[in-house]
Amino acid sequence: MKITAKSYFSGAGGMDLGLVQAGIEILESYEIDKTCCSTLRNNFKHDVKETDITKVTVLDQQDADVYIGTFPCTKYSTIADIHGTRSGDDLFLHFFRHIALARPEMYVIENVPGMRKFQVVMEAITKLPDYYVRVECPVNADRWLPQKRKRLIVIGSRKPFNTLEYPDSKAIQLKNIIEKDAEINIPEYALKRLNGGYRDKPIISDPENGDLAPTCVAHYSKDVSTRMVKDGCRIRPYTPKEYARLQGFPDDFIFSGSDKEIYKQVGNAVAVPMGRWVGDQIKKYFER
Repeated sequence: MKITAKSYFSGAGGMDLGLVQAGIEILESYEIDKTCCSTLRNNFKHDVKETDITKVTVLDQQDADVYIGTFPCTKYSTIADIHGTRSGDDLFLHFFRHIALARPEMYVIENVPGMRKFQVVMEAITKLPDYYVRVECPVNADRWLPQKRKRLIVIGSRKPFNTLEYPDSKAIQLKNIIEKDAEINIPEYALKRLNGGYRDKPIISDPENGDLAPTCVAHYSKDVSTRMVKDGCRIRPYTPKEYARLQGFPDDFIFSGSDKEIYKQVGNAVAVPMGRWVGDQIKKYFER
């Protein structure tokens, strides 16, 4: 059975790739960032719409079985409290608008657990008439990857949804994603932080101790000193390839842009195995 999906706020395509791996056919992706759109076109054959979702109408667009919304999490995250920007935003309303008008068989939302704080958002995405809704939180990427990354998953369906199933397989280890003899420029500010020159030291993960990496964040594109790894010879930042591996991207996935832009795309992405897990749940719903 062919199951089709539309992807909103697609970023670099972590969720899209996971869904494709699960056997879901992506019809189109909506994304505003030019570099992300280039990355999507590098790796997928479906239509990539480089557009502002707030300007897109609904009823004259092609339909799909499943609508996927991974709208930006920046203003829902607890880290936004530090900067006084934990205010939420209205982008969720435009995904909500597409669901409410198109009435797909299923919709899926991925965001940070902090989104639960915003009652208006949660009411809108969980109280749509004629939908059965499951809220799974936290779904932790460490089921699949050597990374601490907790997320909220909302699944709405027109019929009752069976119990979700989680994998029993053990996650790959951090030592399996580290490049040997990696060539990487270590900025002076990173060495300064490592040597105690700032108020806080970096989070250092040791693969030989079975450590997990901390959550991949887009801010790594601006400051690689906050998260570092022991590679057997030295303590250093993660390379772009290692950062992508931490999110489950395969080595043959082609990112557009500079190293800094890759860090940003990876940090904003949905972990690929988490996307595949979502795809597996979708398939079980449609195949029952």
